[in-house]
Amino acid sequence: MNRQIRLVGLGLLVCFAVLFVQLNRLQFFERSELEENPLNTRDIVRDFGEPRGDILTIDGEIVATTVDVGGQLRRERQYPFGELFAHVTGYFSFDFGADGVERIYNDELAGQTAGQQFGSFADLFRDNDTTGDLVLTLDATVQEAARAALGDRNGSVVVMDPRDGSIVALWSFPSYDPGPLSGTDLAVARAAREALLDDPTKPDLARSYRERYPPGSTFKIVTASAGLSSGIVGLADPVFPAVAEYVPPLTTVPITNFRGSICGGALPEILRVSCNTAFAEMGAEVLGPEVMVETAEDFGFNDAPPVDLPAAAESVFPTDFERDIPRLAQSSIGQNDVAATPLQMALATAAIANGGVIMEPHVMDRIVAADGDIIDEWGARSWRRALREVDAATMRELMIGVVEAGTATSMAIPGVVVGAKTGTAQTTASDGGTADDTHAWLVAFAGPAEGPAELVVAVIVEAVPGGGEQTGGGVAAPVARAVLEAAIAAGGVGG
Repeated sequence: MNRQIRLVGLGLLVCFAVLFVQLNRLQFFERSELEENPLNTRDIVRDFGEPRGDILTIDGEIVATTVDVGGQLRRERQYPFGELFAHVTGYFSFDFGADGVERIYNDELAGQTAGQQFGSFADLFRDNDTTGDLVLTLDATVQEAARAALGDRNGSVVVMDPRDGSIVALWSFPSYDPGPLSGTDLAVARAAREALLDDPTKPDLARSYRERYPPGSTFKIVTASAGLSSGIVGLADPVFPAVAEYVPPLTTVPITNFRGSICGGALPEILRVSCNTAFAEMGAEVLGPEVMVETAEDFGFNDAPPVDLPAAAESVFPTDFERDIPRLAQSSIGQNDVAATPLQMALATAAIANGGVIMEPHVMDRIVAADGDIIDEWGARSWRRALREVDAATMRELMIGVVEAGTATSMAIPGVVVGAKTGTAQTTASDGGTADDTHAWLVAFAGPAEGPAELVVAVIVEAVPGGGEQTGGGVAAPVARAVLEAAIAAGGVGG
C-alpha cells in the first residue's frame, strides 16, 4: 500500500513539474509569439469601446480615429480615407481582432503601456488620458499619387527613404475599407468580413509586403552586386559574348533575350540593356551557387524583413542548386523559383542607394501623448550590410546609366539624379497565366546632384491572365515616375 501511495505521489509530482515547465514556457519563451498571433484577440476585446489615440500621416492627415457612438460598445474606430491606408492601418474589430499598426501598436494607442499608465508617481492617484497618437512615416499626398498612378491595375507601390528606412508610401490595389469591419454594428462587421473572404481578388491582402512575385530583371541588381562583391566581375572584365540565346550546362533548353535581341559585353553594357544571356551565364558559370546564394541572403532574401507591420512575407532565393545549373541560370535573372515582395525589392535598391547598408523599414515615426509629449520615437537602425560601400557606389553609377541610356530612360527627371532597373517577369500556369503574360517591374532611387539618394521606389504592375506582355519600362516606369515626382514635390529630395 505504501509503495502504491509513493508511486501516486511521484506521478503527481511529475505531472506538477510538467505543468510548471509548460506554464513557464508559455509565459516567458512563447509569450511574444502568442501575443502576436492574429487569433489572439484578448487585448482587442479589452480595449474595444475604450478611448484610443488617432493614427496620422507625417503631413498631419488623420487616417484612423475613435468616435463616441453610444450603445453597449460605446465607441468605434473610423477611417476617414477608406481604402487608401487600409493595408497599413489595418482594422480594429470586436469580433475579428486587429491588423496592421492597429495591432502592432495597440498598447500605445490604447494607453496601456507602463510608461503611459504610470508616467509619474502622481499618475497613480488621478485619471488621465493615457492614449497615444501614432504618427506614421507615410505622406498622404504621395500615397494618393501612388493610388492615382496605379489606377485599377493590380499591383503595388513602395516608396522609402533609404537613409533611415522610413516608408513614405505603401499602396496595393485592390484594397478595402476597414470601417465596416471596425464598427459597433457586429452584423455589418461580420458581413463585411465574409465579403472580403469571398472576394477572389483578395482586397485585404497587403500585396506590397505579404505577396511574392518573380522579380524578373530587377533581380539583376543583386546578380551584378554579387559579381562586384566577389571580385570576380569588374567593369571591364569579363566580356560576355553578344548572342541571342544562352544554353546552360546540363540542358538543351536555351535562355533568350527580350524579343530575341542580341546583346553582350561587360557589366555596364549588359545592365544597361538588361541582357538575359549574359546575366544567366554570369550566375551559372562565372559566380556559381555559393556566391549567388550568399549575396541574395545579404540583400535580405530567405529572411522576413523586420518591418513594424504584421506577417511580412519572406522573399525567396533557392539554395539547392547542386547539379542544377540550369535552374541557377534562370534564378540569376530573377525567374524560376525566385520570389520577392515589392518591399524586398525596395530594400534591395535601398542597399545600393545607401552605401550598401539596408536600414530597418518602418511605418512608425513617433507616438505622441495627449499633452503633446513624445512617448516614443523611431530610432533609425541598420538591418544588414548587403555589399561594400565601394561596390554600392559602382552599382549606383551603373543604375544611373540605365536611366541615361538604357531601358529606363523615361525615368529621367530634370534636376534630380535617378538610377533605375526595369523588369519583365514571366508568369506560370500556377499564377493563373502563361509565359506570354508578364509582371511589369521597376525599381529606382532618386536624390540631389550632390549627396546621397533620398528616395527609393519599387513598382509592380501585375500580369493580367491572357493580357500578354507588359514591360517594366513601358508600364511600371510611368507609375514610378509619377510617384517620385509627387514625393519630390512634397519635399522628398533636397527638401
